[in-house]
Amino acid sequence: MLAVISGTTYMDRLNLGIAAKYIQDEFAFNNETMGWILSAFVLGYALFQVPAGWAGDKVGPRRMLTFAIVWWSVFTALTALAPELPLAGWFSVGWSFAIVRFLIGMGESATYPNSAKIVSYWSAAGGRGVATSIFIAGLGVGGALSPLGITWMMLRWGWRASFFMCAALGGIVALVWQLYSRDHPQEHLGVNAEELKLIHRGQEADKVAARRKGASVPWRAILRSRSAWALVLSYFFLEFPAYIYYTWFFIYLMRVRGLSVAQTGLWGSTPFIAIIVLSPLGGWLSDRLVARIGVRRGRRYPAWVGVGFSAIMLPAGGYVASNTLAILLLAGASGFSLFAATIWWATCNDMTPNFSGSLSGLMN
Repeated sequence: MLAVISGTTYMDRLNLGIAAKYIQDEFAFNNETMGWILSAFVLGYALFQVPAGWAGDKVGPRRMLTFAIVWWSVFTALTALAPELPLAGWFSVGWSFAIVRFLIGMGESATYPNSAKIVSYWSAAGGRGVATSIFIAGLGVGGALSPLGITWMMLRWGWRASFFMCAALGGIVALVWQLYSRDHPQEHLGVNAEELKLIHRGQEADKVAARRKGASVPWRAILRSRSAWALVLSYFFLEFPAYIYYTWFFIYLMRVRGLSVAQTGLWGSTPFIAIIVLSPLGGWLSDRLVARIGVRRGRRYPAWVGVGFSAIMLPAGGYVASNTLAILLLAGASGFSLFAATIWWATCNDMTPNFSGSLSGLMN
């Protein structure tokens, strides 16, 4: 279910980047205005990471995720109506788009910190890399399907239809998540005693119960931790280039590489197909190394491998003349980036499983 939610967020995140050419042409936005609209999402997403993670630690990730999905789905639908909203009259059409996207970012900010929180409850300490990679692989599935599905809808019914369809999908996902999921495995009727023993391997029953009491987040300890700040700073450098794929990649393929809309729908999926393949591999490799050489080195070494390959492939893809080779290199850079990113999220749970929502929100 976390993988499905992750995939849904990326459909809602990517739809504007895919529709951007049509919106630019219809409303005569220059690249600077389009850049502000695309970046407005990221601003809302960034500013509310910590509050959303903290809220998940306090009230539970299940409720936070349900609320968040409904919130961003409503504003995804309103994206299609942004030119007609009162905001367009008060400010401008560009500002109307930007404000709506900011509000979508607010809602989506809850997704990954609270997904990490669920993983901390539902996986044993030695399996967090793989468990984390599952919901991150959902990002790849959503990203791979979005260019094909959204491009098809836009060509058939116009760009507005894609936003209404994504919003409807979000409503269905929110309902299923609320009905099926539980914060803790012991609350779920489908989990038996042997499965609970497996999940809570190495944890005493009172420690598991203590997680549910809503203890205060130890912000002072988190903010004084050198490891926490190293996690935050390094993740900034990891994620900065990743936003190329979420915002400008489809415009880049059309305007710089000269691909048609249909070709962009096909080739625009490649970075996310790479994520589907490489993200689980990164989680699996990290868990295997943790079991053999310990948490510290077991998380570090595969992270270095992923970041190293991504750093080589990204500029290479930007400079080669062949479109096919360029796209494959850029896709590989994206895949290896998420190969590594899985390990950052698993490390949040390693460092503080009881407050991973707050720490991962700070990191993200």
